[in-house]
Amino acid sequence: MPRPSQLLHPQRNPAPPLPAATVLLLRDAPEGIEVLMTRRSLTASFAPGAYVFPGGGIDAADAAAHAHAARRPAQSAQHLTQAIAAIRESFEELGVLLARRADGSPATADDIAALDRHGPFVPQCAARGLTLAADAVYVLAHWTTDRDLPRRFDVPFLAARMPEGQTPVADEAEQFEPVWVRPQDALARHAAGDFFIIFPTIRTLERLKTYASVDAVLTACAGERPLWTSCPRAGLLAGEVARYMEHEPPFGELALVSPDGQIVHALDWQSERPVPLLKNVMRLTAPNKGFMTGPGTNSYLVGDARTGYIAIDPGPHDAGHVERLWRAAGGDIRLIVCTHSHADHSPGAQPLQALCGGRPPILGLPSQPTARPASRFVPDRALQDQELLALAGQAPEGEITHTLRVIHTPGHAANHLCLLLEEDGLLFSGDHILNGSTTVVDPPDGDMTAYLDSLDKLDAACAAGDARFILPAHGHVLGSARQVIAQLKAHRLAREAKVRAAMQALPGGSLDDWVALAYDDTPPAVWPIAKRSMLAHVQRLQALSS
Repeated sequence: MPRPSQLLHPQRNPAPPLPAATVLLLRDAPEGIEVLMTRRSLTASFAPGAYVFPGGGIDAADAAAHAHAARRPAQSAQHLTQAIAAIRESFEELGVLLARRADGSPATADDIAALDRHGPFVPQCAARGLTLAADAVYVLAHWTTDRDLPRRFDVPFLAARMPEGQTPVADEAEQFEPVWVRPQDALARHAAGDFFIIFPTIRTLERLKTYASVDAVLTACAGERPLWTSCPRAGLLAGEVARYMEHEPPFGELALVSPDGQIVHALDWQSERPVPLLKNVMRLTAPNKGFMTGPGTNSYLVGDARTGYIAIDPGPHDAGHVERLWRAAGGDIRLIVCTHSHADHSPGAQPLQALCGGRPPILGLPSQPTARPASRFVPDRALQDQELLALAGQAPEGEITHTLRVIHTPGHAANHLCLLLEEDGLLFSGDHILNGSTTVVDPPDGDMTAYLDSLDKLDAACAAGDARFILPAHGHVLGSARQVIAQLKAHRLAREAKVRAAMQALPGGSLDDWVALAYDDTPPAVWPIAKRSMLAHVQRLQALSS
């Protein structure tokens, strides 16, 4: 984990989330599934004027009402309490009652009319012999409100079929204008500006629209676990607040820069200015965006004005980028490290060295004979696996250090290496791990077995060094480092299984034949590049079989 002393923004404690529950009441319609939504009061303390699913806070009476609710065998006590709260809230807000009479039949309009929506809910139901249909309420998702908000909730999004014969009637106090709407229509109306919904609702509707029927939704929820769990993070994009879930590319960067939820970090890609990530880490992205480089190649500066800087991956031979990198370090660059020799990573090293008065050494691993002509690279000194590169200086609190551990990681290139900033648990991954795509493993300099072995090596290094963030050469910072590595390895092995299946289906086929089968989930325009990694898989499979 990063040292608190290196965080850019003062630490703070986000507001504690309050327990709540919300329910998606669903019905089948001729044009697809519909969900019941209602508009919150314009004076509400949370999301005023937004269209939401009915719900609210969980209280002690909900937890005490288990005896008055039907329960699935695998339904936990916590999920039962949440279901009871959602049933109560949907009745109080919309007059919808998920309950059964003593004979097992659904609650009727007469039952609903006999209950006071402002009175104690469970005792009234019990008095009429009604059992709450909590066994018909399933967990769909679990959200925790973003850390930046003054009022936060820890809330499951539940799902249930709308009872037959009931008509929602808003309480006209908390909720107004109940409406049945298809998820895709709600999203379209929101985009048009006439149906305001907040981030968790948007993301939930985006997933809900993929289901063809209510049965399909409830079947997906039968595992008694949320289909997804999220506590989003927010940054600035084009000057506006933008929120992201854990699987989305900017999330890890926001976790590093603004761990307590401060909305201060701009996510726009630009090449004119360095982007501070910690007090001792800056990123400057080269203006070489493209299909293979994404938003551009990330150069990093590690260190501070007291210790001087180590420059990682000075990038392509771009005079403007090199000069901006030099100026960002105040000219005090002590070492220049190239993660590998590819043309968007190492050519800027010598021009950067020439700008620096002390001619800092260029470090890395020399390119191997297998490298392509455009990737020839000879460092001033070859680094050793597990070697330490250290900066030190004096701070008011004493000596401060920034130490990079060198990790040789062949696979993408034979001379590829990664760097672990030990004091702050940051892994600079070069091209071995990217954000937003998988790296190309291109033989003969690329080797798939070496690539997979290097992933295992990086996982062990992250475990030993408590490294939780990955800073790639392309794309935003990644969080949950070991999870990312595990998912990447699983993805590679799954792709390899498809390659094997393609080879078995067409034993006399060519790479062109196999790529159409093994990469049928990618656009054909990508296949010429995909073939390069597929060749690495083919060579690995042939080696394993022999």
